[in-house]
Amino acid sequence: MKALNVLLLTVALTVASPAQTKSFNPPDVTVLKFSWSKERIGWERDPFGGAVESPDEMRIRTRNERRIDEAKRGSSNIEIDRLRRDARADAANIESQRRKAPPRYAFLYKASIKNNGAKIITAIDWDYVFYEAGTERVVGRRQFTSDAKIGAGKSKELSALASAPPAAAVSVYKLDRDERQSLDGRVEITRIAYADGSVWQRP
Repeated sequence: MKALNVLLLTVALTVASPAQTKSFNPPDVTVLKFSWSKERIGWERDPFGGAVESPDEMRIRTRNERRIDEAKRGSSNIEIDRLRRDARADAANIESQRRKAPPRYAFLYKASIKNNGAKIITAIDWDYVFYEAGTERVVGRRQFTSDAKIGAGKSKELSALASAPPAAAVSVYKLDRDERQSLDGRVEITRIAYADGSVWQRP
């Protein structure tokens, strides 16, 4: 099968935000800044080739598998069944997206994180949440897992390339500068894994 070649051309217009003033995260972690940008995609595809798992599809699958495995070690059957239903729903949604016309744009999400604590961070689950400008009505949520070693007092930029736009109003087929003006956003940390084996989980 011909290799899938993906050429990403960064769209000049990027939305960047400074550090969050309202905290949605644990006290020993600070979100210094965050941004998202639209990336133009060029590719060659083998018409006889099968589906190729994209980076964000792989992240969703591995995150669901990990959460189910963790639940098996201590959660109830009800919680395990719920996680399995969520995983099946994610898989069905991915398959539905694959049947649509190929998009012209992907989306690059970034967040700069500072570790204010004494323990070394090894992985972070983070959500980029979008809401209507001037309101708190959430219109989109993108979930990511980043394997990143962040020492005590150190900072690191996390990034994730995804096919899903920030919200339904953002087109994957064309560039529209006005669509950004209606969105505000924030980054929420939902899970942190540390080098000593401990884990912080948002309640």
